[in-house]
Amino acid sequence: MIDRIKAFLEGRGLGGAEENTRSTVDEKQLAAAALMIEAALMDENFGDEERRKIADLVKSRYGLTKDECERLLAEAEAAVGESNQWFAFTRVVNDRFAHEERVELIEMMWEVAFADGVVHDYEDNLIRRISGLIYVSDVERGEAKRRVAERTASDSPSAGG
Repeated sequence: MIDRIKAFLEGRGLGGAEENTRSTVDEKQLAAAALMIEAALMDENFGDEERRKIADLVKSRYGLTKDECERLLAEAEAAVGESNQWFAFTRVVNDRFAHEERVELIEMMWEVAFADGVVHDYEDNLIRRISGLIYVSDVERGEAKRRVAERTASDSPSAGG
């Protein structure tokens, strides 16, 4: 397991030496997508709404084509499935993301948490813990949550929009 995470951090993907093809996705994008998938998995119901939300977020944030997005999400899901730790992902985030990008990542994780209409306690807990690991303050995390909650409320059919 340690060798697989080390290989991931060295850019060889999670398969390490056994992997036949080099990862074709950006490490920053992979870390962000993997953390959003982790948030989606927290309530043990990774539904279509959450999948669509993650796809929309990574496509718009990183300017990906549909094929690039599908490849990124497939690799991110595989990475999440292979790893039971967030260390590899948060290390990439800390090493490669500016502070503003880390706050934006937390906001994207809130988007995923809100995607199915219910923020589960486990999702909230994960985002709080990831925020601490990537040095996003409680205030910034709370503001990101508020922004997403407001957008979600204004986007809902019952909001009169």
